[in-house]
Amino acid sequence: MAITIHGTTGIVTASWTTGNRPSSPVAGQQGYNTTLKQMEVFLDTTWEIMAEPFTATGGTKTTSGDYTIHTFTTSGIFTPIRGNIVDYLVVGGGGAGGGSYRGGGGGAGAFRTAEDFDVTAEDITITIGAGGTASQYNAGGTGGSSVFSSITSLGGGGGGKYNTAAPSGSYGSGGGTGGESTAAGATSGTYGNNGGAGASGNNTGGGGGGAGAVGYAASDSTTGLQGDGGVGTANSYSGSAVTYAGGGGGGNYGGSNVSVGGAGGGGAGGIRNASSVYLNGAAATANTGGGGGGSSGSDDNGNGTGGAGGTGIVIIRYLTEQ
Repeated sequence: MAITIHGTTGIVTASWTTGNRPSSPVAGQQGYNTTLKQMEVFLDTTWEIMAEPFTATGGTKTTSGDYTIHTFTTSGIFTPIRGNIVDYLVVGGGGAGGGSYRGGGGGAGAFRTAEDFDVTAEDITITIGAGGTASQYNAGGTGGSSVFSSITSLGGGGGGKYNTAAPSGSYGSGGGTGGESTAAGATSGTYGNNGGAGASGNNTGGGGGGAGAVGYAASDSTTGLQGDGGVGTANSYSGSAVTYAGGGGGGNYGGSNVSVGGAGGGGAGGIRNASSVYLNGAAATANTGGGGGGSSGSDDNGNGTGGAGGTGIVIIRYLTEQ
């Protein structure tokens, strides 16, 4: 690309990608690197950025391949040294599984990711959404929102309790409905999926929605299979592929199969085992935004506890300038 000089628009310089730099550069040769989004110059034997290399502080800082990565598992501050573009992953906290017995699985937190997000040289507050609080008698608690700059990922909806639809509202993903209620799962927000319906007869709960799929509806009374949680979504911004935001499994009062939490940290649902022991729902995995599992109920009064939702996470990455 030739250099263009114009009286009003200025100088338009040569440009290339990192992988398509000039094959035989000479000292002092310069141009715009569209991969790094920086001007660079060839000095001696290497290409050098023509500005202070971009970096930032905050979170746990690592590198992987061409990227510098900041991982926030607790709330904090991200501070760039100057303006630049970054990629982000923001996952809200997961909802808790429903309590009582035959509880629905908790919905996963919202999963949001994008590239080339503009940041400036100022402190950016990072908020990590809390997991929804488990309840002994009631629907599971809603997860907290995770926030990075103008990006907000809502928490997941809680699973419904016995004979009750999951709480409605704007969530990441909706919670599953409690057993004996065949209403549809709660409506999710923009960045997630609905929870599954419960079933009558064997009183099984529906699964919570995940980032990658709706929660499974509980079966009818002939099979005794409770609803599994919806699967989450994989992302590699941490440096390796990790699945986040899986829905929690529904609780099973009368069957023989334990529900599966959705891949991405969803907790398994509780079950009444062969010894007639009632098990609480399993908690979701921390910092995945997964939903907690629904309770099977711990006695005939239905005072079982759903599993707590998983806390959210924020990951920010940018190209390491070299």
